[in-house]
Amino acid sequence: MARRYDAIVVGGGHNGLVAATLLARAGRSVLVLERSAQLGGAAVSAEVFPGARVSRYAYLVSLFPRSLARELGLALELRRRRVSWYAPGLPVGGRKPAAQRLERMLGLLAERALPTLTEPLRSREQFRALLGDDETWEALFERPLSELLEAAIADDISRGVVLTDGLIGTFASADDPQLRQNRCFFYHVVGGPWDVPVGGMGALSGALAEAARSAGVEIRTRAEVTEIDPDGAVGCGDGSRYAGSDVLANVAPAVLARLVGEEPSAPPEGSQLKLNMLLARLPQLREAGVSPEQAFTGTFHVNEGYEQLQRAYEEAAGGRIPSTPPCELYCHSLTDPSILSPELQRAGAQALTLFALHMPARLFSEDAKPAAIEATLRSVNSVLAEPLEDCLARDVDGAPCLEARTPPEIEAELGMPGGHIFHRDLSWPFAESEAEVGRWGVETAYPHVWLCGSGARRGGCVSGIPGHNAARAVLAAGQRRA
Repeated sequence: MARRYDAIVVGGGHNGLVAATLLARAGRSVLVLERSAQLGGAAVSAEVFPGARVSRYAYLVSLFPRSLARELGLALELRRRRVSWYAPGLPVGGRKPAAQRLERMLGLLAERALPTLTEPLRSREQFRALLGDDETWEALFERPLSELLEAAIADDISRGVVLTDGLIGTFASADDPQLRQNRCFFYHVVGGPWDVPVGGMGALSGALAEAARSAGVEIRTRAEVTEIDPDGAVGCGDGSRYAGSDVLANVAPAVLARLVGEEPSAPPEGSQLKLNMLLARLPQLREAGVSPEQAFTGTFHVNEGYEQLQRAYEEAAGGRIPSTPPCELYCHSLTDPSILSPELQRAGAQALTLFALHMPARLFSEDAKPAAIEATLRSVNSVLAEPLEDCLARDVDGAPCLEARTPPEIEAELGMPGGHIFHRDLSWPFAESEAEVGRWGVETAYPHVWLCGSGARRGGCVSGIPGHNAARAVLAAGQRRA
């Protein structure tokens, strides 16, 4: 007979650990099943290069509520970057170059919208009333983001720098009528500055795992779930079975559909190329008066002007790797040297991450990856005084210390369909049907099965919010059943 738990969490990513901890602290017996040997999902650190433990996939934290971190008792330090951003042609540092009109809107979102993300869903009309500002509502929730940016920001580079918050991991143009860019923009700006977790993203997952174990959560790694019975039973690839009053799926909705035996809908499509690098030294810049430390400490925006972003989108939509991929970089180790061994620190080495936009999964046939890497490095080199390749450290075999991850590889490694880092296109932070009002955005067609990952409403980013909301929904359902 299968052992029974109050709740089974499928997937030991950061959201699954949040949900498990909150349920266990509420007195529930909880089992977490994780298919890999390591907890954390995309929020992990790995020694990709000897002596350097880098944040392999996700790499910054913004939206994780401080109140949730305190509730969980996380022993984690988030460190502010000394320079927040740089784009060639614009002054170094400071806030993003948003006009006063846009700054006011972002302040309103942080003040009034952010607290709602860990509350039951409001209706569209209630959310609009809560904002209490028709201009902000129309500009961010009704009209394509392009209209606001073109009206509020004068120069091309500044427009592009702001637009990137609407495009990270999302394949869309500024004027996409489906407003995917607006939804992505909301989640990237509502939480405030993006900070560095000291010790890398693995430190966050490690702190969450410790909180879960301290709460009494049972955790099993190398336990791949292969089927979910909507009534609460879970089967693993090794033949083991477990029963639970509730199953919390910290997997993409398309994966959940497969696990319960449904035909999944069209798979989502990720849109990014991720490069991790170890540098022997930072490269010099072409722009006079800007030091490498100033450029690379914050988010270094490369070829992300407004027109450049649109051109790259059109090329990718036409099935071509962008000729000049827009990309952004930052150097982890300038803010947190602890991720490097003492030997690498003394040698002046630095860990660098790069995120290239408008690289949808459709572009990556078997032989497309080298061309995408080459185009991306060429794009970066266009703003450097020396090739980035000349600054790469070398491993013991003389190979350059560069790791690349395409959407298909991310799908294979993390189970994210299409390599989509948000599991699917992001959703609005309010109910879009009357049935959703007052619920948590984690419900499924099955009363004992809940989404608790990035594919939930108010998902995406490293936030813990879907995990929190799934735990609250399960506890509320338990009270109703009682």
